[in-house]
Amino acid sequence: MVKAYLRYEQASSFGVITSLESNISYDSTGKHVLAPALEKVGIWHVRQGICTKTLVPSSSRVGKSLAVTAIASSASTSVAVGYADGSIRIWDSEKGTCETTLNGHKGAVTALRYNKAGSMFASGSKDNDVILWDVVGETGLFRLRGHRDQVTDLVFLDDGKKLVTASKDKFLRVWDLETQHCMQIISGHHTEVWSVDVDPEEKYLVTGSADQELRFYAVKQNMPHVSVVSDSNANGVDASGDHLTENKWEVLIPFGEIQRQTKDRVASVRFSNSGSLLACQMAGKTIEIFQVLDETEAKRKAKRRLRRKEKKSSKEGVENGDASNETEKADTVTVTTPTVPDVFKLLQVIRAGRKISSFSFCPITPKDSLATLALSLNNNSLEFYTLKSSENEKTATIEHQGHRSDVRSVALSADNTLLMSTSHSEVKIWNPSTGSCLRTIDSGYGICSLIVPKSKYGIVGTKSGVLEIIDIGSATKVEDVEAHGGTIWSIAPIPDDTGFVTVSADHEVKFWEYQEAKQLTVSNVRSMKMNDDVLAVAISPDAKHIAVALLDSTVKVFYVDSLKFFLSLYGHKLPVMCIDISSDGALIVTGSQDKNIKIWGLDFGDCHKSIFAHDDSVMGVKFVRNTHYMFSIGKDRLVKYWDADKFELLLTLGGHHAEIWCFSVSNRGDFLVTGSHDRSMRRWDRTEEPFFLEEEKEKRLEELFESEIDNAAENRHGSEEEITEEGVAGLAKKTTVDVLSAADSIIEALELAENEKNRIAEYEEEKTRGTVPDLAPNVVMLGLSPSEFVLKTISKEKTNDLEHILLPLPFSDALKLLSYMESWSLIPEKVELVCRIATIVLQTHHNQLVTTPAARPILSVLRDILHAKVKESKDTIGYNLAAMDHLKQMMASRSDAPFRDAKAKLMEIRSQQAKRMEARLDTKTERKRKKKQKRLEDGHGHAWA
Repeated sequence: MVKAYLRYEQASSFGVITSLESNISYDSTGKHVLAPALEKVGIWHVRQGICTKTLVPSSSRVGKSLAVTAIASSASTSVAVGYADGSIRIWDSEKGTCETTLNGHKGAVTALRYNKAGSMFASGSKDNDVILWDVVGETGLFRLRGHRDQVTDLVFLDDGKKLVTASKDKFLRVWDLETQHCMQIISGHHTEVWSVDVDPEEKYLVTGSADQELRFYAVKQNMPHVSVVSDSNANGVDASGDHLTENKWEVLIPFGEIQRQTKDRVASVRFSNSGSLLACQMAGKTIEIFQVLDETEAKRKAKRRLRRKEKKSSKEGVENGDASNETEKADTVTVTTPTVPDVFKLLQVIRAGRKISSFSFCPITPKDSLATLALSLNNNSLEFYTLKSSENEKTATIEHQGHRSDVRSVALSADNTLLMSTSHSEVKIWNPSTGSCLRTIDSGYGICSLIVPKSKYGIVGTKSGVLEIIDIGSATKVEDVEAHGGTIWSIAPIPDDTGFVTVSADHEVKFWEYQEAKQLTVSNVRSMKMNDDVLAVAISPDAKHIAVALLDSTVKVFYVDSLKFFLSLYGHKLPVMCIDISSDGALIVTGSQDKNIKIWGLDFGDCHKSIFAHDDSVMGVKFVRNTHYMFSIGKDRLVKYWDADKFELLLTLGGHHAEIWCFSVSNRGDFLVTGSHDRSMRRWDRTEEPFFLEEEKEKRLEELFESEIDNAAENRHGSEEEITEEGVAGLAKKTTVDVLSAADSIIEALELAENEKNRIAEYEEEKTRGTVPDLAPNVVMLGLSPSEFVLKTISKEKTNDLEHILLPLPFSDALKLLSYMESWSLIPEKVELVCRIATIVLQTHHNQLVTTPAARPILSVLRDILHAKVKESKDTIGYNLAAMDHLKQMMASRSDAPFRDAKAKLMEIRSQQAKRMEARLDTKTERKRKKKQKRLEDGHGHAWA
């Protein structure tokens, strides 16, 4: 009889506030911050400091390939999230649902940016490509190729008609999205360009690299001349608009540079939503904030600079005579054009306590300050700063729900209601069911821990050799006990709950007893000296044997009562990191740095089986209580579930993004909790779903086969795509296993439909000859007609995948597909789908269709039908749009909206008049100055005469 096992699945993960691989972003309301948490995105309420929603992808892929690598929020509730496997998911942040998944990139997504309307977004990746995506149509528009290294950032210009991309190849590229070509390449950076941004008015574009300066470019807009010129122009080169617009393809014109304060490379540059501030984040602990001065202020500053220059030159003129007077005249003619230092002024520097991963400006500007800034730090915390004119103030921190460094040990209480985790500097108490942090206690570097049965105390063994006693109820440290002279590597409770055993790098094994007076204390009752560092300890459930693992790769078993030697277990090539003994005391399992686990009999110390278990060191092994099933964890990020009697691997549980250091299994074996270097803790629950060993083996082989298919496809197409012309567009999609299986299902459906047609034709023929029983419906086709069945199969697929799904279709199947379209086009809601399929098939098989006489009748029928049907749909949409427009006008006439518009218009007119008046005053003062200068010159002339 085949045995069935119960499956374990990941139920939750907690402990990560923000991970390092991606940026953070405010949502459109400014009330929430979207922070990456490994494969999830947490939506944190800024004021309350709690995670209100979590965006969790449902995917068969697990672990690091699904890590969030880029986040972009639009003006609406739509949020685009890029992942390490190259996929992009569009989420509704309000509902917390995934709207669509887009596959196009072969490498991790590194940059995402929406256009102003939010109807389109661009993505850049480690595969050096940029893809433009249609949000409404949920499809890739085209791929832009040209960069020779990872795309680091991108930004839209000119109402989304142009795109500027930055890359590690040290170049900026400007793309015309209408012609889908690169129209300008900007060189000049000496190192990788890490970030690029443009101000809301699209006047200035700034780039950040590892160079010592920030580079600025003036954006040439669709006007006869540009209002700003570069530093070189301000220093004497012709500053007329004609000079700048010589090359019609030049969109970005060098404007100047600003020296940075620190030597770290630039990680990110961003303008605030109002455009009045520019923040430059370094790859260290600082963010430099620049104030962006408006045009009048910048001109005033430029004039002051010129006056100082003139005074200086006039002083020199008195000494040097006429020659300098000529240059002075030339200078006075120069138009006062602002340079970079006139427009961008360093306001302040934000210095965080830890290294900054990313930052985001709040879209809503507070009343009493310049801006609010959210920072994600590399110690798993979020900080919020309010910027004032002369200083910055930290207003909030979100750090309670996670450890500052990796989780080194986890321990469950006897009733499984509490979970204790230790880290570099603190102990945290969690509710394992909800994943919420209940208590935080400052401590030393905790390496191992346990929760004392029947009381609310915790024991922590630290790196310094100190035992810490923690009172969980009051969240305080009760006592520090100087226990060992080296790191306490492992701690094991004595089965009768009277005490515990600790082992250390000081070669000692110590037995401790609990003593409860007003509060819990411990006392050392026995010690045992070993010949080497002791790394792990386990006590048999009958308290008869104690097993200790030594640094010399052996495991020694002693009697607990007399501490006499019983067995020595040899076999591992590298030190044993973990030990456990089964509930019946029959088996002992050891896990080692040599990647093997060995199952031994505790009666004679014979090795039952040695299993190559993990691809890296085995960090933990534990039996499920009262069974011979066991779990193992490793540095290869996997949890594995084994049958120790059959020596079979039952399940592989992937999910962690870094080494797993520790885990704890519940008393009933219904769940386990793992702690990792990625700072997350994950809970794995036993489900009621049974599985069979053979099925699981087949599943693992299929996954391996699919991953090989993916790799082969990438290798096959990679070389061809590298040769493609530089700076041009390509297809936005990539072929995945899902797409191939969808194509197979359509071919199968067409075959079934053809067989059904033949069956119906035979039935009709027999019917004419005589009486026959009624035709039974086809169960495989769910009782549908051939046309309906094929349509149902195609309608299941996403419209944005259709092009790639229909590409592998043979010509004969494409003809069959076209033959069904006449009947499909009669269904109004399927007209768009029919048109799309017809277009794809015609483009793909054009040459064969033209030369095939059998295709002509079908094509001529489709030509007549489709045009009329599309026009009909177009008219319906036009009518509906007109109706909505009319409703909008009616609503506007009933509200005070026109008055609001009039008020805004009036303010605009007033500001324009004020600018004109200022310009007139400027010209008047300029004239007066020139007249005065002329008089002085005439006076000098008369004197000489």
